[in-house]
Amino acid sequence: MSYNIDLSGRVALVTGASSGLGTQFAKTLAQAGAGVVLAGRRVDRLKALRAEIEADGGDAHVVTLDVTDHDSIKSAVAHAETEMGTIDILINNSGVSTTQKLVDITPDDYDFMFDTNTKGAFFVAQEVGKRMLARAKGSAPGTFTGGRIVNIASMAGLKVLGQIGVYCMTKAAVIHMTRAMALEWGKFGINVNAICPGYIDTEINHHHWQTDAGKRLIEMLPRKRVGQAKDLDSLLMMLCANESHFINGAVIQADDGFAL
Repeated sequence: MSYNIDLSGRVALVTGASSGLGTQFAKTLAQAGAGVVLAGRRVDRLKALRAEIEADGGDAHVVTLDVTDHDSIKSAVAHAETEMGTIDILINNSGVSTTQKLVDITPDDYDFMFDTNTKGAFFVAQEVGKRMLARAKGSAPGTFTGGRIVNIASMAGLKVLGQIGVYCMTKAAVIHMTRAMALEWGKFGINVNAICPGYIDTEINHHHWQTDAGKRLIEMLPRKRVGQAKDLDSLLMMLCANESHFINGAVIQADDGFAL
């Protein structure tokens, strides 16, 4: 028996699409038939990704987005819907981190992480959520009511890790944000869930796994390995599928057992 998730006719907005998990998420959604809006600050990289998706037969559009700027959020979402149609799926992925002891965190460090990971994620979801709610209530046009919002949290939001304490705090807030949105918006057919990835090999951290510190960390992991971005594909697709209407408010670990 085979099972195929078809997202044809759906529009997905992916924040932080210029690298890492965001790039993989965008490719996966496009391969499933969704029209994908690639959002982020590094427009040249987004354009290169768009070309790659289009070369594979997909449909993609680029919007400039700085999640720490509320006007930028509103403009990007409006532009996305003007160019591609109403947003049915949001992959709320933008995130940053620093490696510091708590006693060394400055107010600027704190704001840097919370402004992107928590405040930015909230207001992106709010802006998209408002439009989903308007369609569900019949006060805005759209052929598909409800929607799918997937917040990318982290296993660090479930398990405190040394040297990244404030990052852990930001992602713990995203987890609670997910549950609050699911509770408030679920009655309108909007499903809000969170993925908590473990250690994933991306271009940003790839060099680290070759260092002595990185190798020691790998030895501490349950199966002594880090994941690949594609390892999240099946979970992402499940949460975005039309058939996932009964999954709401879920916080799902995809960390190879690290948070146990």
